[in-house]
Amino acid sequence: MILLTADVGISATSMLIEKTKETVKQEKISDPLELKKILKNHLVDLLKKIEHPLTITDSRPFVIMIVGVNGAGKTTTIGKLTKIFQSQKKQVLIAAGDTFRAAAVEQLSIWGERNNTQVIAQQNGDPSAVIFDAVNSAKSKNLDVVLADTAGRLPTQKNLIDEITKIKRVIGKCHSEAPQEVMLVIDANTGQNAINQLKIFNDALNVTGLIITKLDGTAKGGIVAAIAKDHPTPLRYVGVGEKIDDLRVFNAKEYVEAMIK
Repeated sequence: MILLTADVGISATSMLIEKTKETVKQEKISDPLELKKILKNHLVDLLKKIEHPLTITDSRPFVIMIVGVNGAGKTTTIGKLTKIFQSQKKQVLIAAGDTFRAAAVEQLSIWGERNNTQVIAQQNGDPSAVIFDAVNSAKSKNLDVVLADTAGRLPTQKNLIDEITKIKRVIGKCHSEAPQEVMLVIDANTGQNAINQLKIFNDALNVTGLIITKLDGTAKGGIVAAIAKDHPTPLRYVGVGEKIDDLRVFNAKEYVEAMIK
């Protein structure tokens, strides 16, 4: 029940229970208080598969394409990522590629001001053109990182999924190695539907990393275990609050301790 109510899902829950049973049998465990510790250890082992921090290579600019459904927290995440990269002495440029939502450009502009970072934007412009301009600008200035925002889209909206694949192709045209990272942002409250999101975005874009947001609310975030078991994808960061410093590098052991008290 602990696992299922934390959104771990049937498949990963069944596997973890079987592994816990095996350990109990092999080690002749008789103390029920040991069970939770054994379960935690197996869960940590599972999550270690996707514990892969992001490495920014020397291929300048290192372009990170941020994708996900509406409301997952992409724009806020970009502001937090900017702060992280700047703390690593990297020069960052933000591309406001979400031209469908006027507030997105405004939000990014605010984050840009807070971080003293340039934001490339066009009101009602073509998102591919905005991001193309941003990557070329970063190339000419020899900047380290481009964070490319994209409009939120549902996995069922084929036309928007097609558009986002076009954005990826356009990035590749102006920088052959880019985007070096396609980062899918998932709201922790999404539950098992996150698996479907990951499948569809991965089929379209070949997702290279994940960020799980909104773990400061009611979400237990067990969906990470389901992802690790059935669709292992590097989990780069977890969002634990609204403040600019509330984005943490994913750590399997810490995550399990927070998930199972």
